[in-house]
Amino acid sequence: MASPSSEIDAWRAGHRRVCDLVLQASPAELERHVPATPDWTARDLVSHMVGLAADVLAGDEPDDHHAGWTQAQVDARLDRSGVNLVEEWRGLADDLAAWMAEHGTRPLNDVLVHEQDLRGALRRAGARDAPGVDVVRRRMAGRLGTTLAELPPLGLVGPTWQWASRGAAADADTVLEASDFDLLRSLCSRRTAGQLRGWTTRGDVATYLPAFAGLGDLPPRPLDE
Repeated sequence: MASPSSEIDAWRAGHRRVCDLVLQASPAELERHVPATPDWTARDLVSHMVGLAADVLAGDEPDDHHAGWTQAQVDARLDRSGVNLVEEWRGLADDLAAWMAEHGTRPLNDVLVHEQDLRGALRRAGARDAPGVDVVRRRMAGRLGTTLAELPPLGLVGPTWQWASRGAAADADTVLEASDFDLLRSLCSRRTAGQLRGWTTRGDVATYLPAFAGLGDLPPRPLDE
């Protein structure tokens, strides 16, 4: 089990990687739409990531992270360049790390999930096994599990990671087998219903599809990432 300090270190490492991606991207690349969040460009996505840090530190964080809250973060930064966004985010990093030491490391989820979204838009794959990824995968699996209490057990099986809503993954009524990374992305509503069906080696995933859409509608087609 990761310690809070190691999770904060993982957040800092993810923050640095995203800042580097933004600074290395051209203005045109930052205007690409993000396959995982198609209403936003890459710059919009980074505006949300920066805005989340600012709002958390200001004590403005609704439990549901609703669309109005996240869009306001983007709208407040419409005139910012990638360099400006990185400057703002770097200026918040130490304060947010201190906040996490006191209040918990849930911002780790946001930075690692959206890092992969950004990589998909910029076509720069990487960091799939970065520190903190397993923490986020376990958190997202736990979130899924809370929605499945009334359903027969579901198991997720990867090469090095597995999970079940109850009991052992190998004994679950419905079992999905895929790469550890794909299972993580499915837990973040980043894989299609067709992909989930294709990974099903036992049972029928149809009953569970609404639970996989916990962070938004499942994409209509596989993401480019």
